[in-house]
This record gives sequence, C-alpha cells and structure tokens, in this order.
Amino acid sequence: MKNIYLVLLLISTFGFTQDFSQPKGGGTLDIVLVSPDDGYSIMNFEGNISGYGLVFAKIQVSSINTSKTSGTLDGDARTILNDGTLISTPIKGSWKRKGALVKFYFTDAINNGAMNFVMWDVNLLEKKAAVKYFELHGADN
Repeated sequence: MKNIYLVLLLISTFGFTQDFSQPKGGGTLDIVLVSPDDGYSIMNFEGNISGYGLVFAKIQVSSINTSKTSGTLDGDARTILNDGTLISTPIKGSWKRKGALVKFYFTDAINNGAMNFVMWDVNLLEKKAAVKYFELHGADN
C-alpha cells in the first residue's frame, strides 16, 4: 500500500497537465516551394505566427503508402521574434492527406525551452497553411 501512495505522489508531483481547449496562437504560412523527389517532397513555408513573429520552415514529407495519403514529416523552423531574437526548432511528426488538403501534426522543442503541439491545415492548391499551436511548456517552465 505504501508503494501505491509513493507512485501516486510521484505522478502528482512530476505530472504535467495540458489544455487543448484553445490554441495558444497561430497564423497563416505561404508555401513558397515544393520540391518533389522519389518517395518524398520538400516543402518550404514562410509567414507570421502569433507569439513567434516571422517564421521560416523547411519540411520533408515522406509517404508510408503507395496512395501517398499519409506519412511522416521531418524538418526545421526558424523564427525572428519582434525584438530580433532568432529561435529555432526541429520538426518531427505525421501527416494525412485527402485530396489537396493535408493535415500536419507535430511537436516542436524550441531552443528557448518552449514546447508546443502544432497542427497545420495545408491547402496545396491555395499554397497556404493555417497553423495553430498549443503550448505544452513555456520557455520559462
């Protein structure tokens, strides 16, 4: 019984709670380049994201099936904050496509300590990505 209380104490002490009811921020990115290759494509994006300023991202999307309707994504993003600070993050996640609409899902681990769960709604025909992110941890926690 003491072991159960110890486990519950450790979980409550070191556990984190996340609120996914409202995104912390978002914005719209433009697709500035799509470079197809064998089994993957490289996509470059740029635009403004609330809380982060001007964002530049390069993402490789790789398919995991012959219909090319889902797969993995891997990339990097850089942003220049309004005060001129440059921050960066790796991007690792998954994607799902239906027609010209693609959903990106990933987490980022920003070099200032912040972490976010991020969702992009990419419209390939309009060359736009609607972005929203949910803060998992701020830069100071």
